[in-house]
Order: sequence, then C-alpha cells, then structure tokens
Amino acid sequence: MNKVMSRTAPKATSRTAHPHHRPPTRHDTRRPGGAPPRKPSIRGRRDMPPTTTRNAGTALRPPETALPSVRPTDVFADRLLAVLSGQRPVHWMLRHTAGRAYDELSRLAERSPLRTRGALPVVHDIGYYVPSEGTLEVFARISAGDRLRALAFRLERGQDLRWRCTAVETGPRP
Repeated sequence: MNKVMSRTAPKATSRTAHPHHRPPTRHDTRRPGGAPPRKPSIRGRRDMPPTTTRNAGTALRPPETALPSVRPTDVFADRLLAVLSGQRPVHWMLRHTAGRAYDELSRLAERSPLRTRGALPVVHDIGYYVPSEGTLEVFARISAGDRLRALAFRLERGQDLRWRCTAVETGPRP
C-alpha cells in the first residue's frame, strides 16, 4: 500500500537532516483554541500537589447540560427506516436483529417499501406497548412529504441487556 503525503521534493542537503519515513513537522507552534493542558508526569505522591477534599455534605448532581437518554424505540425506528428506505444496506442491522427478523427485513428491503422520490422519509410519531417485561411492540408513523406510512416492529431485551429486533412489518404499499 502506498501512502500519499503532500510535501515538496527533498533537497540534496535536507536528505540527511530529515528522515523520509515521517511527514514534515509543523513549524507553527500555535494550536487552534490554545494548547491543551499537559498532564503531569508520573511521580511519587509526595511530589504531587495536594488535592482538595470534597465536603461530605455536598451531593453529586448531574450536569444541567446532560442530554436525555435515547429510548431503544427511537433508535430502532431510525435504523429500520434507514434500511427500508434504501439509505443503509440490510447487513447494517445484522447484529441488531434476532431470530427470523433479519430474514423478514431482507425480504422487505428488496422491495424498499419506504423509499420515496423527493423528500426523505422521517419518523413522524412513535408508540409502543409492553406485553411483558423486556419486550416492546412498537409502531411508527413514517412521513415523506404528504404521505404517511406505517412501520411495526418488536424489540426484546436479551441476556446481555441489549435490545434486538425480533419482528418487522410495514403497511401495504399504495
């Protein structure tokens, strides 16, 4: 494999000064946004500056800027939409499916039921039903322009606590 690097042709005098197995070094010492703080070298604890102790009465709070956790229903609706609209290949969902769901998904993806001309389809609304612990039956309304389509799938939580899709269906194509 040949690596392509952009640099000028070496001069006869610079052959000994700069090795040819490395890209040229940066001569501008400024960094965008300032240089990051350096980590202190590993030394003994007596050389380290004293750390401030936490007040025992101070409680830990999550930061106000923390994002809300994403639900598995939203994640799988987006993933299935990407596959069924032709934006992603079917094998992209291989590790996120279990049982016959991958076969159903590959059969559906051949027809590309959610592919549209013009506007890209988006998840309009999501609802779900919990038939038992660790199982979700989800429906999603998919909109593309003025059209509204249906997508239904089943999620089950495995022994490893990961959600996997076990069934997929779409509404009839008009």
